[in-house]
Amino acid sequence: MPKNIPPWVKHAIFYQIFPDRFFNGDLTNDPENVQSWGSKPNLWGFQGGDLAGIIKKIDYLVELGVNAIYLNPIFTGASNHRYDTIDYYQIDPKLGNLATFHELVKIAHKNEIKIILDGVFNHTGRGFFAFNDLLENGEHSPYRYWYHVYHFPIDAYSPGKARDYAAWWGFKSLPKLNTDHPPVRDYLLSVAKYWIEQGADGWRLDVPNEIDDESFWSEFQEIVRTTNPNAYICGEIWEADSTWIENGFFDGLMNYPLRTAIIDLLQSKITPSTFIQQVNNLLKNYPDQNRYGMFNLLGSHDTERIRTILKDDFALIQLAYLFLFTFVGAPVIYYGDEIGIRGGKDPESRRAFPWDEHQWDLPLKQKIEKLIHLRRIFPALRMGEFISLDYDDNRMVFSYARTYENNNFVMAFNCSDKNQNLDISLKQLNINSQTRLNNLLGDEYFQINLSNKSISVIIPSKTGFILH
Repeated sequence: MPKNIPPWVKHAIFYQIFPDRFFNGDLTNDPENVQSWGSKPNLWGFQGGDLAGIIKKIDYLVELGVNAIYLNPIFTGASNHRYDTIDYYQIDPKLGNLATFHELVKIAHKNEIKIILDGVFNHTGRGFFAFNDLLENGEHSPYRYWYHVYHFPIDAYSPGKARDYAAWWGFKSLPKLNTDHPPVRDYLLSVAKYWIEQGADGWRLDVPNEIDDESFWSEFQEIVRTTNPNAYICGEIWEADSTWIENGFFDGLMNYPLRTAIIDLLQSKITPSTFIQQVNNLLKNYPDQNRYGMFNLLGSHDTERIRTILKDDFALIQLAYLFLFTFVGAPVIYYGDEIGIRGGKDPESRRAFPWDEHQWDLPLKQKIEKLIHLRRIFPALRMGEFISLDYDDNRMVFSYARTYENNNFVMAFNCSDKNQNLDISLKQLNINSQTRLNNLLGDEYFQINLSNKSISVIIPSKTGFILH
């Protein structure tokens, strides 16, 4: 059975931070051979970002308007991404320490910002104590059954794919844990509980589908929610697989199918009618309340950045964010996307945040700040029902509404490169005696034809309206 999502998630606006690349707030914990800030990213180099940097830039996040931070892994690891965990109970010294984490949680909570951690429980790094013991003691190791070992001796460091043990996608550096083994399960569940006790507000779970064990995720959910009933649990599932929600394991999923639909529409790969059908199908795919717990993103550390995908077309980028912030579910900003950072696939998508404002696209940032503001002050944009209205595939225009407690908002989009007209029927909405709708993103207003409850709007090219 699906579980009740934490109430705060319906109001959440997430900001994802890749810690090594956000801001260097403490030069004393920089690793040797630290790369210069903003240099071309590579798979292994560090540029010095840390938890102190997030603390020092908390005012930036407050002014932007976000109220939840999702952090990529912060526990000790060998790489800059830290998905190769060495110590689940230690903040990576290159990022800070437990006291720094507590300070971050304190200042975030003071500013009504939640902190979500990245949980990597399918695999560890080779430096993890149990795997090290296995390498040293082989068949006689007390941790022999912590991993899926095929035969001894174990070759963990020569070039090539892992052959002696199971590893994530065959990478020798990422040996897969045996979560069926009770000591492993107990250890991981203790980790999950510990960091919630330290002040984290939830978990984003890395590749949970790789752990083919429903009982593990059931126990995980139970221990996290027992520790903090308002903790959020989100799974990195790339497909629209509702079983994770229906079984009560997660509150929401990283909504990559929504991202694909938005990009396909803006690249003219699909028509507005197909797009609306796809997003409606996504909504129908999940239990009612969990729709509001979905993690709606345009990019992440695993994808190309939205500016790069849309080829520097800022009008289309703004349309993407307009939909994201007026749709059902929690919108997510990948650090730097709000100022127009470019970036191809990993590691290009993990560039350092440029703090020189001359490098920012200020109109994009201002538009996103406006959308955040509107979403935060109008409950209908967060909790309202999604209602499809009218569209015209030939003109690449469409409209929909969000309605909550008789408060209506109508969104109208023009994805074409020409000005277009769209007639929108409002018969599905309770407009009472209202005579016009105003565009909250501009100065336009449109008279309502009260005889047939409709409006006719002229939408400039690559532009969208929020009408209220």
